[in-house]
Amino acid sequence: MERIKKYVDVITEFSADGKIRPLEVLWDDGTRYEIDKILSVDRRASLKVGGAGIRYTCQINGVRTFLYLEENKWFVEAKVMQ
Repeated sequence: MERIKKYVDVITEFSADGKIRPLEVLWDDGTRYEIDKILSVDRRASLKVGGAGIRYTCQINGVRTFLYLEENKWFVEAKVMQ
């Protein structure tokens, strides 16, 4: 399945010690996806769509999803609907 780099809005929480925790992903059609759990956080490149940054491995609705913070923008590896 083909994927594209899709920039998304993300609701985040900033802690006093400077940690960033994404809480929700907002799709451009208005759909909101609550992040159930953060499984890991590390610096990685997206091999599927290009780009690099801090990768948050998240669980959303029971599905493992990668959410990237690239400089000051968030993106996901979105599936292309054909």
